[in-house]
Amino acid sequence: MERMKAEKISQEEFKKMGINSWPIWEKGVSVFDWSYGEKETCYILEGSAIVISEDGEEEVKFGPGDLVTFNEDLKCKWEIIEPIKKHYRMG
Repeated sequence: MERMKAEKISQEEFKKMGINSWPIWEKGVSVFDWSYGEKETCYILEGSAIVISEDGEEEVKFGPGDLVTFNEDLKCKWEIIEPIKKHYRMG
């Protein structure tokens, strides 16, 4: 079962989803463990990262222009390679 994915979306999809109205989160270069209590969808504005599931079975790399989805109950490790700036929506 895919617990996280990154994909490109069109500007039309970006507008339809109302991504510009989502809150923004930023973080510098770092490595940290994280867990999701609910689904998160985010759109990467700047930077790049790799996220690896706790069991090591899944890995996703993403950067500017990617729409990234993390499923509820995912436990993972973030490795921010270049400072990240993203819009995000929970649920």
